[in-house]
Amino acid sequence: MLDGIFSFVLLDTRDNSYIVARDAIGVASLYIGWGLDGSVWISSEMKGLNDDCEHFECFPPGHLYSSKTGGFRRWYNPPWFSEAIPSVPYDPLVLRRAFENAVIKRLMTDVPFGVLLSGGLDSSLVASITARYLAGTKTAKHWGSQLHSFCVGLENSPDLKAAREVADYLGTVHHEFHFTVQDGIDAIEDVIYHIETYDVTTIRASTPMFLMSRKIKSLGVKMVISGEGSDEIFGGYLYFHKAPNKDEFHHETCRKIKALHQYDCLRANKATSAWGLEARVPFLDKQFINVAMSIDPESKMIKRDEGRIEKWILRRAFDDEEHPYLPKHILYRQKEQFSDGVGYSWIDGLKAHADQHVTNKMMRNASNIFPHNTPTTKEAYYYRMIFERFFPQNSARLTVPGGATVACSTAKAVEWDAAWKNNLDPSGRAALGVHLSAYNAETPLSNMPSQVIDNIPRMIEFPGVAIQS
Repeated sequence: MLDGIFSFVLLDTRDNSYIVARDAIGVASLYIGWGLDGSVWISSEMKGLNDDCEHFECFPPGHLYSSKTGGFRRWYNPPWFSEAIPSVPYDPLVLRRAFENAVIKRLMTDVPFGVLLSGGLDSSLVASITARYLAGTKTAKHWGSQLHSFCVGLENSPDLKAAREVADYLGTVHHEFHFTVQDGIDAIEDVIYHIETYDVTTIRASTPMFLMSRKIKSLGVKMVISGEGSDEIFGGYLYFHKAPNKDEFHHETCRKIKALHQYDCLRANKATSAWGLEARVPFLDKQFINVAMSIDPESKMIKRDEGRIEKWILRRAFDDEEHPYLPKHILYRQKEQFSDGVGYSWIDGLKAHADQHVTNKMMRNASNIFPHNTPTTKEAYYYRMIFERFFPQNSARLTVPGGATVACSTAKAVEWDAAWKNNLDPSGRAALGVHLSAYNAETPLSNMPSQVIDNIPRMIEFPGVAIQS
């Protein structure tokens, strides 16, 4: 196993007792359910439980379930989990080596693989380290030393442009997939069925990843390395610019890591596995998390007057003048959430589509129809309708987190800026005064007009070299 990222079941044949364990962070999805006859069910998807179980729930990450005790016990209890403020001085070389080791560890494979490359800092570092160390591995002897990279986006989106430049710099065989707003809308029902959530930001980001994963698998690729987890560990989301002090900053990173199994890990795991593709995430390596989360959070704080932008300590760790990992402007590119980076008109198009299917009268009655996690926007209501059709059980709706959010924050962090209360949206552009393409602060997001970009060409595929298994 790669650092315990997989869940497993151990059966004692002497008395038929068993232990079920889930991975530390929740990289791979897992659910547990109980039948009317007292039986216990385990599944990587809710849909494997909803017909046979009276009740089911998320299997908590980092826990064991014992049939003898009938309860859970935490096995993963690292120092950062208590949220005590760490004090280890920042050492860029220590951080660099820890992440390089995490990536190298995930190069062990006997199947064709590649990297997901959005052109942002996290995926670009993953691609750069992979390209740098691949040649000397056994994997290269089997599949070749030239790395394959994959990107998805709307025509002329920020991610496509940046990813193309990084791929050229690293010399990867780059595969670029385009989709249109309508392509994404057409896939929404399939996405919700496979991802098993009604969370707005997860669905926004899962859709292009779902479409890309299908294309990647069609090339014969069976595993990809991705950049999830960095923003949670280093406070990379743009709302962290407003963290009032290092204590609040650190507490929020801890909350974000603990919730990853409900958001980014859920997306990365299910959007890829829906097509039989495995996603590996080196930022969530246990040893690397321990190193990164032991650093004094004062070093992670964003201080614009000192030239320290989000994830500054990670950027500095890989800012090597003699043997550069990335071009400077990529290394210091502003954070783009995946659902924004694939093209800003993607989210605008989703809102416009929801406007056509959800009326004002439906919104006024939303609290009666959906008393738990009541949707507050038409987009959220639209996703909820689809989810409830596939998963009508109360257990299913309880697996999805709720609460106010701005630019992917927790509800607690919304308190950092009073202006955010009128602009509650998971998009990074909701970080008013921070994102370079932020929404208009004068207009609440719920009142903003949405326009679908109709003149975007249909799906275009840039031919790459197919890898045969």
